Amino acid sequence: MTEMIDFGAQTRLVSQLAAHTTEEQLQAPTPCEKYAVRHLLGHLVGLAAAFQDVARKELGPTTGTSPDAFRPDVGPDWRGELDRNLSGMAQAWRAPEAWQGETEAGGVPLPGAVAGRIALNELVVHGWDLARATGQGYAPDADSLGVSYGLLSSWAEGSGGPLFGAVVAVPGDAPLLDKVVALSGRRPDWTPPGS
Repeated sequence: MTEMIDFGAQTRLVSQLAAHTTEEQLQAPTPCEKYAVRHLLGHLVGLAAAFQDVARKELGPTTGTSPDAFRPDVGPDWRGELDRNLSGMAQAWRAPEAWQGETEAGGVPLPGAVAGRIALNELVVHGWDLARATGQGYAPDADSLGVSYGLLSSWAEGSGGPLFGAVVAVPGDAPLLDKVVALSGRRPDWTPPGS
């Protein structure tokens, strides 16, 4: 039987980061070169909604569209929308059937168990992006970090190469969060320009 993973701790952490993001910070740069904070938050709003549908196997525009197809942005009620979507995402992945069978994410067919790990990894990596861009502390739970590390390291070692970008070298004794960030193609020491 496929191991289920609880998204509750990570969805709450991302919600807290968003709650402490000010309107003035929406234009700030992020570790994702093409995204300001507002675009990163828009991406989180959309991915949390999409991965609810992925879990429920309600395939359609949210699950069949590549995340690179457009540049996301926030709407007027982005905090409320993000909270609702993150809560719904955590709830959807608590259903055993979410982890079984086949589904689709970003237009790519894949097993539910893989889609769940991708969903959680998105929250871990983009949570770090948001924390760094807004000057907030970031400490994901050990289980979520472990899932991200396992997924990203398997991709980095596979023939397809890393999904996010070239892996950044870090010392072998680096903290697990730094290793996850580096495997996602980000520099763990990234800070906003001028800070």
